[in-house]
Amino acid sequence: MSGSGKSCAIKSLEDAGFFCVDNLPTALVPKFVELCAHSGKGYQRAVLGIDIRERDFFGNFNQLYDTMKKAGQDTELIFLDASDEALVRRFSETRRPHPLAKDKPLVEAIRAERQMMEPIRQRADAIIDTTSLTVHQLRERLASRYQPKNGGQKMTISVMSFGFKYGVPYDADLVFDVRFLPNPNFVPGLKELTGMDKLVQDFVRKKKQTTGFLTRLTRFLDFLLPLYEGEGRTYLTIAIGCTGGRHRSAAVAESLKGRLKDRGLDIIIRHRDISR
Repeated sequence: MSGSGKSCAIKSLEDAGFFCVDNLPTALVPKFVELCAHSGKGYQRAVLGIDIRERDFFGNFNQLYDTMKKAGQDTELIFLDASDEALVRRFSETRRPHPLAKDKPLVEAIRAERQMMEPIRQRADAIIDTTSLTVHQLRERLASRYQPKNGGQKMTISVMSFGFKYGVPYDADLVFDVRFLPNPNFVPGLKELTGMDKLVQDFVRKKKQTTGFLTRLTRFLDFLLPLYEGEGRTYLTIAIGCTGGRHRSAAVAESLKGRLKDRGLDIIIRHRDISR
């Protein structure tokens, strides 16, 4: 049903490792299935998202679906549904036009669509009623059904150092300020170096404040990261900032990278302002 969460479902299944196509013209479906069957592993778990906008789909659906089943394709039909009241509310809140509401009120358009979709609903292998589901709950429902048993895509963590004088990174999910640490910029022989140099790293890491901060931050992330993964996040940016982004933040970011890698996490590190 339009407004029942198809876009969210497709994004969730993409995160679960499926190759997803939205509203593929019906005439191309057999060719798409053939390509998936004979292509590499990246296309063997595929999703077609189709709604009322693909009008030819209704006339050809039964034949298409039966052909895929007879060909031995491991095929399932998921039908996303929601109550009329929920659909009316969603279209009213987003102000999106219903595909059938061009010449009729919204309520009548939803009822007409429901009548057209009923034969497909009856053939569904799974019906998911999203009336009372949040976006996260829908994601969890799909993940529990279709996520590989050995786990889905692991969350990639980006650790970034930066300087507050150049602005907080706009893409940061978590920001931590290490300007409380002693500044190597004022230590003879360290000013011209960066947090990538061993002398600066030793200076920063040997401070009691640094050890205490990293220990508590790592414990906090041990608690927090599984919660983000449970929400379906596949990418998270942790930003560590000092004044200029050259010394303290870079050294601490490198130390944090090592601690997180020891936990088997996928880490990308970037020092945004280290060369300024």
